[in-house]
Amino acid sequence: MPIRRILRPVRELSESGKLAGLLLILATGVSLLLANSVIGTSYVALWEQHVGYGALNKSVSHWVNDGLMAVFFFLVGLEIKREVLDGELAEPRQAMLPALAAVGGVVAPALVHLAFTNGTQGASGWAIPTATDIAFSLGILALLGKRVPPSLRIFLTALAIIDDLMAVLIIAFFYSGSLNVAYLGAAGVILALLVLLNRLKVRTLAPYLVLGLGLWFCVLESGIHATIAGVLLALTIPLERIENIEQTLRRPVNYVILPLFALCNTAIVLNGSLVPNLSTPLSLGIGLGLLLGKPLGIVGVVALLVRLNMAKLPAHVNWKQMVGLGFTAGIGFTMAIFIATLAYRDPTAINLAKLAVLLGSLASAVVGAAILGFTNNKDAPPQLAQVREQEQAF
Repeated sequence: MPIRRILRPVRELSESGKLAGLLLILATGVSLLLANSVIGTSYVALWEQHVGYGALNKSVSHWVNDGLMAVFFFLVGLEIKREVLDGELAEPRQAMLPALAAVGGVVAPALVHLAFTNGTQGASGWAIPTATDIAFSLGILALLGKRVPPSLRIFLTALAIIDDLMAVLIIAFFYSGSLNVAYLGAAGVILALLVLLNRLKVRTLAPYLVLGLGLWFCVLESGIHATIAGVLLALTIPLERIENIEQTLRRPVNYVILPLFALCNTAIVLNGSLVPNLSTPLSLGIGLGLLLGKPLGIVGVVALLVRLNMAKLPAHVNWKQMVGLGFTAGIGFTMAIFIATLAYRDPTAINLAKLAVLLGSLASAVVGAAILGFTNNKDAPPQLAQVREQEQAF
């Protein structure tokens, strides 16, 4: 009985989507504390220890970012395929509003970043503030409970999925290294075999996974970032198997891979030279790109489409809630930090970018939650307000 009492709130947190976000916050806090403790030097060095043999002799951080994160990108690819073929994005008219809002949410932060960094070395990180962290952003909405209408959650989910797709394309086209034609050709052959398996309606997952490992290695050695292999593999998986795979992968990704990614990539030493640099163009471009660029891009596009009578706000959603969602979408933790590791080579610039992502995401979360949290029945459409009154009566 006592065990059930302990496990019950954990299960409720997991089912609501809050636990994944809380674990990321905990992992980030622990990593920052360890990196700035008496064992900080050893802790930071731990992630640079090499493991493996031959071509696969990589640092621990490399294995996390290029290996384990490929599984995360595989899950992202599965979600994209399912939503496009049989989900919220399957109907073009229904998908238009979140799709175009997502484009605005990518373009505006990039422009804000470039406004600060144009002409400097920091400009190469223009894509860092373009990413929305789906786990954190949906976690904020889950924390707010009934104050957030279901249609707003659906809108943010669709927007974040499209945002992830654009992040994948950005990484593939702008943050890959020099290409090795031989490995690239081999990756193309393996991808063709995966497509053939799909066309032949092969439903057994084993051949997909075996070829997927080969695809990952060839992509890794080709110069294209290895995580792209995860997305390519996902796009070849039969649709009817996707939901089961998602259910299998979601917990290890949310509760193991992403917290491990947070531990690895937020081992930031807050020395005397790093904190004052938060006022530099690089950090301002990232922080303000997330905090201001995201809501400007998302809400601006939605307002334009509504003004032109090309779309309507999601059901039971008012403008205050849409603005709150725009700020919440500025939480860019996972993908933003990942892009930061690709955009810069200088360790100081990478750590500064990561710190700017953390602060910008924190500010976005606080502002977004405050706006959505203060939305009450008076702000909601009459029908929704009546439903809420009836729920409270029971």
